[in-house]
Amino acid sequence: MTLLVASDLDRTLIYSTSALSLSMPDAEAPRLLCVETYESRPLSYMTETAAGLLAELARTVTFVPTTTRTREQYERISLPGPAPEFAICANGGELLVAGEPDAGWRARVERALAAECATLAEVHAHLLRVADPAWLLKARTAADLFAYLVVDRSLLPAGWLEELTEWAGERGWTVSLQGRKVYAVPKPLTKSAAVAEVARRTGAAEVLAAGDSLLDADLLLAADRAWRPGHGELSDVGWTAPHVTALETRGVAAGEEIVRAFLGGRER
Repeated sequence: MTLLVASDLDRTLIYSTSALSLSMPDAEAPRLLCVETYESRPLSYMTETAAGLLAELARTVTFVPTTTRTREQYERISLPGPAPEFAICANGGELLVAGEPDAGWRARVERALAAECATLAEVHAHLLRVADPAWLLKARTAADLFAYLVVDRSLLPAGWLEELTEWAGERGWTVSLQGRKVYAVPKPLTKSAAVAEVARRTGAAEVLAAGDSLLDADLLLAADRAWRPGHGELSDVGWTAPHVTALETRGVAAGEEIVRAFLGGRER
C-alpha cells in the first residue's frame, strides 16, 4: 500500500523562535535543530528527535511538504531525510516535481481562478485601501496567486478582520490570520486539490495530513486521517472532524508529536 503523508510546515512541523512555546524549565528544554536560515540568521527549528523521526518517515512513505509559502520561501528550508519527490507551495498553486514547477498544474490552477473568483489585482488593491499605516508593516503578493499583509496584530481594530472576511467571501476569496500575517487566498486555491493530484500520480491508497490554520482545513478534511496541534487558528476556534485528532500539545513539541503520529499511521 502506498501511503502519502502531506503536512503543513510553519507552526505544524517547523517553528520560529517566537512559536516554539518552550514552557518547561530551561534545563528540560529539548535540543533543537535549525532547518531554515534567512539573511544569514537561523529562522525555523524542529526538535532533534522530530528531525530524526521525519527522516525515517520520509524514507518509507511519500512525504509531501504542503505549504502556503512560495517556492522561493520553501527552498530556504532544509528538511531532514531524502529530498521529497513532490512538494506543494503557494497553498496548492505550485506543484514541484523533483524540485521543478509543474507547468501543467499551474495552468490548471490559473484556469480555475479565472473562472471562479475576483482577480488578485482587485483584492490586493482593496487590502491596501483598508489597511492602516499605523499597524501595516508590509503588503505583498505571492506567486501571482494570492496576497498577504504583515501587521502589528495587537493594533488590529475590532471587527476589521470580520469585515475583510465578508468582503473577500463575496468575491470567492478566503481570509486567514496566521501570526502577524493576514492572508487573502482564492477559494479554489487549495492544498487538498494539489495533494489529490499527487495521490493520483503516485497511486496512494491512504493520505495522512496535519496543519494548524484555516488554510489547512480543506487538507485535513480530505485526508483519511489527520492531526492538528493545540495552537493556531483551528485550535482557537475549536475546529475538528471525526477523523481529525485535536492534540493538546503546543509549539515545537506538537511538531514532534505529529511526526510520531505519522509514523504510527504508517505502521497500521
